Amino acid sequence: MLDQKQMELHVTILGWLHIIGSAFFLVLGLIGFVFLAGIGILSYDPEAARILPFIGLMGMILFTALGVPGIVAGIGLLRRKTWGRILALIVGFFSLVNVPIGTALGIYTFFVLLQQEATAHFTAPPED
Repeated sequence: MLDQKQMELHVTILGWLHIIGSAFFLVLGLIGFVFLAGIGILSYDPEAARILPFIGLMGMILFTALGVPGIVAGIGLLRRKTWGRILALIVGFFSLVNVPIGTALGIYTFFVLLQQEATAHFTAPPED
């Protein structure tokens, strides 16, 4: 369906989409932590000042756990690593529930990486 030039372009785009989309999760986690910690401190309530930063930290850890695999998958795709393709398919599968952008990314991931040309792209040496 796609020739090698098109496959290379799609894999590059897909790699960057995974990196950017997952970096967004990391930024959201950091913003959530700062927001909740700030509310806790500004409330002048000792209990809120203790609990809200903890909740923000747990959220940041969750968003980091959701974001890091996508960044690693994107880097693997850009470097034409077979493990990057497999990880991107796994991340793409889990992205399907993140409507609407994650769903589109998951479908695009499957469209690009499940073609026969993708297998050849990740097993052939890169062209200089």
